[in-house]
Formats: sequence, structure tokens, C-alpha cells
Amino acid sequence: QVRLVESGGGLMQAGGSLRLSCAASGRTVGNMAWFRQAPGKEREVVAAINRGGSSQYYSDSVKGRFTISRDNAKNMLYLQMNSLTPELTAVYYCAAQSYFGGSFTGGYDYWGQGTQVIVSS
Repeated sequence: QVRLVESGGGLMQAGGSLRLSCAASGRTVGNMAWFRQAPGKEREVVAAINRGGSSQYYSDSVKGRFTISRDNAKNMLYLQMNSLTPELTAVYYCAAQSYFGGSFTGGYDYWGQGTQVIVSS
């Protein structure tokens, strides 16, 4: 089993920056990702990264503003969020796949409990 614990969320002003972290424990995982779920909306993938960190995926809404990275030696996943806007307000979830070579946008087996990000205008 894998345990994922997110941290770093909070209340921010528009235009600011925030860094989310996800601590992973347990077995080795493949792709990891950040999802978000805004009030009244479905959960959607924001960014994803492969095991080696050499390939990333970003949704169109965050491309150029967010950077996903991982440190396998520390079992950590990060999401650097810049140029924050109120539309980014959501609960952000860390997710991981139990296998290698999967799709970036689906097929995640493990989930964290989420961290709330609120961006005020």
C-alpha cells in the first residue's frame, strides 16, 4: 500500500505563489499527479509526472504557471503554483499509480486526503 499526505495549501491573494508538497510512503509508484476539485465540479488532473521526472503533463488551464516535480530519494512530489487566480480555488489531491508507463490523465490507484487552496481576489 501507499500513503500520500499533502501539505502546503492555504489562503493566498491573487497574483501570489504557493508550493504544494506530497509525502509518499510505502511501495514504489509510477506516475504521480496533482488533481483538483473545485466546489460543484468534478475532480480533474492538473499536472502529472513520470517516475523518472523526465516527462510532465499540464492541463491547458495551468500550463506556464504551474511546475510539477518529484524527488524520489525523498519520496516527495511538488507543485509550484505561480500567478494564482481565484479560479484556482479548489481542494488539491496528490495521486499515484501502482504501475509504470501508465497514462498521465487517469488510472491512479492511490490518493491523498487533499489540501485546500483558496485564492482571494
